[in-house]
Amino acid sequence: MNRRLPRQARVRVRAEFNRVFGDGRRTGTPILALHLLHDGQPARLGLAVSRKVDRRAVGRNRIKRALREEFRALRARLPDAAFVIVARPAAAGATRTVLREAFHDALRRAGALPAPESGGTMPAAPLPIPAATSAIPAPAADLPDPTPRPAGE
Repeated sequence: MNRRLPRQARVRVRAEFNRVFGDGRRTGTPILALHLLHDGQPARLGLAVSRKVDRRAVGRNRIKRALREEFRALRARLPDAAFVIVARPAAAGATRTVLREAFHDALRRAGALPAPESGGTMPAAPLPIPAATSAIPAPAADLPDPTPRPAGE
């Protein structure tokens, strides 16, 4: 089974990367930066994970694999644009789930994904009850009088 992104779904050449970096809009998270250029072509992905992020190739490839997999899953929902992800050093220690959430967060910030719906299972919080007409609460009968009294009384 071939799981590669098709050739037309990738930002491949230096000129395309430079165009996205120069003309696109950048948003970021502590883990990655997303450069987005709306150019009318189907959604395409470019990845930049340098040795500053992780010295080991296996670590850099793990980051790229996780981001490619998530892009593949979201590609049909994304607008026609070029997406270039630049990993930051914090990505080296991030789990696949954290990378996925950072990618979703960056896409939401860029306006490429809608915000998650807040249709949870909990009911909405009730509105506060207006206070009584008197601003001073009545003293409680069972509390001691707080005024100091001289000793011996």
